[in-house]
Amino acid sequence: MKKICLLVAIVAMISCQQEKPINYAIISGKIENVKTKKLTLFSQYDTSKKVDISLAEDGTFVDTLKMDSNFFVLRQDNNLIELYAPNGSKSNISYNATKKDSTLQITGSLSAINNYLLAKGKLSKELMGDQKEMFLKDEAAFKEHILKIKTAEEDLLFKTDGISEDFSNMEKNSINYEYLATLNNYKTYHGYYSKNRAFEPSENFLDDLKGLDLENEKDFLNSKFYRDIVSSKLRDKTSDLVKQDSTISRDITYLKVVSELNNQKIKNKLLYDDARYGITYTDNLEEYYKLFSKNSTDEENNTKIAADYKKLKSLAKGSPSPKFTDYENNAGGKMSLEDLKGSYVYIDVWATWCGPCIAEIPSLKKVEKEFHNKNIKFVSVSIDTKDAYNKWKKMIVDRELGGIQLLAENAWKSQFVQDYMIKGIPRFILLDAEGKIISANAPRPSNKKLVETLNSLNL
Repeated sequence: MKKICLLVAIVAMISCQQEKPINYAIISGKIENVKTKKLTLFSQYDTSKKVDISLAEDGTFVDTLKMDSNFFVLRQDNNLIELYAPNGSKSNISYNATKKDSTLQITGSLSAINNYLLAKGKLSKELMGDQKEMFLKDEAAFKEHILKIKTAEEDLLFKTDGISEDFSNMEKNSINYEYLATLNNYKTYHGYYSKNRAFEPSENFLDDLKGLDLENEKDFLNSKFYRDIVSSKLRDKTSDLVKQDSTISRDITYLKVVSELNNQKIKNKLLYDDARYGITYTDNLEEYYKLFSKNSTDEENNTKIAADYKKLKSLAKGSPSPKFTDYENNAGGKMSLEDLKGSYVYIDVWATWCGPCIAEIPSLKKVEKEFHNKNIKFVSVSIDTKDAYNKWKKMIVDRELGGIQLLAENAWKSQFVQDYMIKGIPRFILLDAEGKIISANAPRPSNKKLVETLNSLNL
């Protein structure tokens, strides 16, 4: 009897161990004709979280994923693949890197879902057609167009075998959110393509979004389209508040709007998404950080933003500027920041591939001309990569760029760029004649505040 009881106990223990949830997913595969020796897997929920996976000589790979996400984007050079890989799943991916679309095969425990996502992506792209043409349509034609896409995606989901009811229900919601998000983008994109930035859709155009719950945690975790809608609606609310009171700052107001949410997980995500970049741009560092810290309860996020805050404190007005040394000067030779001491310095960090940077060129030329005989140097630091060297040289000539044209030594990884925590360009920096910071986030040339600031310096 004792032996039987002992056997039952052992079986029960083994069963408990077997039922322990698996906290990882397995991804494997083979990529032929690949140039690089790695691929990168990004979490769709938090793109700052990624895993680099090494490729063997024959292009094979295998790795385990331990990330708080179900949806990923796999990137290998310019090839992108959307992947559903929750904990406990196994996925195998194979394709020829030179012709990914026609050779891609996804097998594994959730192959039905992943091949559905692949087919859905192709279908959506085909039915959308040219994006510009779609968004230039009038309201009725545009709605008809995107409803056609929505219906086709729902039909594809219905006809696909092997998909669980839980995923199917989740995907139905996501398809609807995709439709709503595209509808919500009509104003911006129609205004852009029609070159009418003042464009406003009719009063009832967005009725489908009325009453939408902005704090559905499950949908927020699983649908990128729902996350886009939530963020957009909160930014719309921010804009309305700023219009009512022009004295309040947009970035601080947005954090306050997000902080009013009840769902802490959604609140944490939106606060962090903004602070990752926003804290490096804000003109109200102390207030911004205090507001973020008060409302964010995610310790991992808080640690990252606290480190950024501490570093940004060293870039306060009056602090010595980080240095650059021996940057290539388009006019010949090398130049360091120390060489510019004795003059005020306005630095434009840019790149030839950056549209907003290029858009600032006419305004920058105008400001340079206005302060031509003043004690200030206008320095443009390109963070173009080495393979764009000739493009950089050519653009200087073609655009007749003035001032001092320099090339950073290591693009985004240049020490000067890292020290200033530059995460987006264009970025403008203003220094005094002693090399001390006046503003680590100076106004753009197109902003009238720049001329006002320069005039106040009595150059």
